[in-house]
Amino acid sequence: QVQLVESGGGLVQAGGSLRLSCASSGGIFSINTMGWYRQAPGKQRELDAIITSGGSTNYADSVKGRFTISRDNAKNTVYLQMNSLKPEDTAVYYCNTKVAFTTRDFWGQGTQVTVSS
Repeated sequence: QVQLVESGGGLVQAGGSLRLSCASSGGIFSINTMGWYRQAPGKQRELDAIITSGGSTNYADSVKGRFTISRDNAKNTVYLQMNSLKPEDTAVYYCNTKVAFTTRDFWGQGTQVTVSS
């Protein structure tokens, strides 16, 4: 069982920045793919960014150039640096891990990000 705890959400003005953190426990963090997703009210959950165990990253077109995903395997933590935030980035942000060599994945409880115009 893997537990994920997100933090760092909050209220920010448009153009501002936030850094989300997701601390993982259980499992072997360093070999798992980690991702950040968002879910806005009335919308489906969608992928923002993903980082593999080898450090390869992929981003949704809507966040390319503004968001950066990174991981610190020594701290079992994945980060999402969000710059140039827009009101449309307002959502609950969830951390996800895909457990290596299995079909299992786990979710955090989510952290609210609100961007005011």
